[in-house]
Amino acid sequence: MSTRQLVRESRSSEAGVGRGTAAGPGPSGAEAAATTPSAPAEPADEPPTALEQREPSGPAEQPSAGPEPAPPSVAPLELGPVRPVGLTPVPAVPAKPTWAPAVPAPVPAPVPAPVPAPVPAFEPLFRQAPALNWVGPDDRWSRAWGVQAAVEAPAALEPVGAAEAAAEPPGAEDLVLVRACLAAVAPDADRAMAHFHALVFLRHPELRAMFPAAMDEQRTRLFQALRLCASRAGDPEELRAYLGPLGRRHRKYGALTRHYASAADCLVAALARYGGSGWDGRTEAAWRRLLALVSRLMVEGAEEEARSAPPWWQAEVVEHRQATRDVAVLTLRPDQAYPFRAGQWAAVETPWWPRVWRPYSFGSAPRPDGLLTLHVKAVQAGWVSNALVHRARPGDVLRLGAAEGAMTVDHAAGEDLLCVGGGTGIGPVAALVEEVAERGAAGRRVEVFYGARRAAELYRLEELRELASRHSWLTVRPVVSEAAGAPAGALLGDLPDAVARHAPWHGFAAYLSGPAAMVRSGAAVLRRCGVPEGSVRHDLAARD
Repeated sequence: MSTRQLVRESRSSEAGVGRGTAAGPGPSGAEAAATTPSAPAEPADEPPTALEQREPSGPAEQPSAGPEPAPPSVAPLELGPVRPVGLTPVPAVPAKPTWAPAVPAPVPAPVPAPVPAPVPAFEPLFRQAPALNWVGPDDRWSRAWGVQAAVEAPAALEPVGAAEAAAEPPGAEDLVLVRACLAAVAPDADRAMAHFHALVFLRHPELRAMFPAAMDEQRTRLFQALRLCASRAGDPEELRAYLGPLGRRHRKYGALTRHYASAADCLVAALARYGGSGWDGRTEAAWRRLLALVSRLMVEGAEEEARSAPPWWQAEVVEHRQATRDVAVLTLRPDQAYPFRAGQWAAVETPWWPRVWRPYSFGSAPRPDGLLTLHVKAVQAGWVSNALVHRARPGDVLRLGAAEGAMTVDHAAGEDLLCVGGGTGIGPVAALVEEVAERGAAGRRVEVFYGARRAAELYRLEELRELASRHSWLTVRPVVSEAAGAPAGALLGDLPDAVARHAPWHGFAAYLSGPAAMVRSGAAVLRRCGVPEGSVRHDLAARD
């Protein structure tokens, strides 16, 4: 083959690569158009529980605007003596330049200066298990993120383009439309709420870190919250009493004011999809007015608490005692003063299940040394409870939300107290007794019924009996379901029935804590035994 033929073949191969032919690397024009990223599509009817983000294999080639012109012809060159092929590469021959009008070079847009990351305001304590805890330079769950959430200036609550619709609170006609929409969505509530979360994660992927890995519980709670808001929206004070604490709880997830508008837009889109034929412009406007009111009340509750408390506390486990095979007593040291009352509870997050919070009552009254006590029973398939009972050890660090709950004693009232505790529910009951002992009984009687299935599960009985031996106003009655090995003086049977056998309880304020079924049945028994409904106190509804 002559040198001129080699030159021509070299030019032809270079022109072919430049045109991106089917034989060359990279996809063809049709393939590139199919792989070019586009706006995210709406989720399917059954959105996945976890959103996958596929990493592209390489840059897609854009399709050409039309057929490319043939390469310009090049006159033959005189190369002189022929040299052996393969020893010296043949140089590429540039194409002849063609005339084109001069185009000014584009002026690059100014690049804004990077914003420095916020400096953590508190020293983090999560050091024991770097692979399991949350500390890191990009960790939004660090204390610095919480401080940023507390001090950030409020943003507009209304979604873009919906300010006019949400300028006034919902009226009676709006609430009729909202409730009719919820009735239409109810048969597909789980799918509708899953669609809402899918929209949030697609449009605002930065919000995914606020949610746990498993979303089934979140879907159920969200639809229940919507129903409660629709039923209470006619009474502003009742709605505020419900949404204020809810907004305060959302602080520990890192929720900021601007996030409510994003969530409202996605929620309206999900309701429109599953609202049936009754969805129209009036229904959408009604929902936007209601959601604007909900957002405002939640933000007000969060901002009120942010003036005096952080979004969460970090608490180190200083003692872990296995009371029974499935019950552990944990003593915690918070990183700063933690205000609470006997009978209250707090949401707890562990480093092994990030963003999964579970409520636990405090097992002791406030102590001078600032230490806290939790009584935890490992329940079947309980992520957090099993981690706290079987995995936590001294040196581990947990997170605590703010103390909540109204199951506290009014020491000025001086009424007699009936305290019913089942299983680990004896923790807040014992805390109430300790607080009464510290402040003085002031002539009141305190009756404690402590129930369990077997005698071995009454792990605080001796402690309570020792306290009763020092205070004549305190009576402690153990109750067991199984007679084998029952302690002296124990009552047999179910706990609510044992309480009913010692009725009447007129003039007593009753406090119930323990498994949900026991609390519900116990509250019904006490009302039949003469205790007014307003005097039966528990936090079951607040913790559900």
